[in-house]
Amino acid sequence: MSTIHIHREHQLGHAAARKIALRWAEEAERDFGMACTYEEGDDEDTVHFQRTGASGTLRVLPHAFELEARLGFLLGAFKDRIEAEIVKNLDTLLATPARKPAAKAAAAALAKPAAPKAAPKRAARKDA
Repeated sequence: MSTIHIHREHQLGHAAARKIALRWAEEAERDFGMACTYEEGDDEDTVHFQRTGASGTLRVLPHAFELEARLGFLLGAFKDRIEAEIVKNLDTLLATPARKPAAKAAAAALAKPAAPKAAPKRAARKDA
């Protein structure tokens, strides 16, 4: 079994980091068929993700993201490519400034209607 570990420091604070993690979970579900569960905590949040051949967690801290992924035998052969894609996606989300609500509304008005997307399941709040 192959393991991927990614650590990214940030200066966003917990609330902004939480928004990025939720967006990451939505993209993982949509683009990679992951089943994601989001647990909110006082000091850190955790995204649990899973699909056939892969599982892991994304810890959301006020100062960093910590991703641990375990790849099964078949996906392990593509570890470098999978890790590069995860790094690219996470770095893109960290580099994208949060858009203002008015800009979001204007962009939504111009966009074609899309099928509704499901949000990641939220687990019960864990006690810290």
